[in-house]
Amino acid sequence: MDSFEQNQTELFDRLLRPHMERLYRLAFRLTGHKADAEDLYQDVLMRMYARLEELAELSDPGPWLSRVLYNQFVDNRRRYARQRLVSVGEDGLPGGTIEAMPDTTPGSGDPGRLFDINHLQAAIARLSDEHRLVVLLHDAEGYKLEEIQTLTGDPLGTIKSRLHRARARLRDLLGEDGTFS
Repeated sequence: MDSFEQNQTELFDRLLRPHMERLYRLAFRLTGHKADAEDLYQDVLMRMYARLEELAELSDPGPWLSRVLYNQFVDNRRRYARQRLVSVGEDGLPGGTIEAMPDTTPGSGDPGRLFDINHLQAAIARLSDEHRLVVLLHDAEGYKLEEIQTLTGDPLGTIKSRLHRARARLRDLLGEDGTFS
C-alpha cells in the first residue's frame, strides 16, 4: 500500500469509525433483515470512501451520513420495486418475517423480556412504512425530531403527527398487558 492509499484509509477510519455502529443500526432498522442491512451499510461505506474530501469538510458528519444511508435505502427500494421481486418467508408466504436485531436486542439474556420484544417487533412490523420509520428512528435509535426531518426531508409537523399516530397504533396492537392482539 502506497502512502496515498494509507492516508486515505486513515482518514476514512478517523472520519467514519465514530458513526459506524449508528449507521449499521439505522440500516438494520430500515431494512429489517441482517443481510440487507449489511449490503446497504457496505454500499454507503463504499460511496463514502470515494467522497472523503467532502466528508472531511463537514463539522458533524453524522446527520449527513444518516441522510446518505436513508437515500440509498430509498433508491434501493425503488429499484427493487420496479423489478417486482417477492420475498418469501420460511412459511412459503410472501413477505417473510422481520429478524431480531443481532447482538443488540435489549434484554436478550432474559427470556421474558425477549418474549415482549418479539411481540413489539411483530406490532412494529404491522405499522405503515412511514410510521415504522419514525417510531424506530425516534424511540429505538434516539434520533431527535429535527434529525429525522433532515434525514427524511419531511416537515417537522408531519413527523410529529406520524410519531403520535405510530405510538397510538402500537398501543392498540399491544393492548394494556403488552400481548399482541
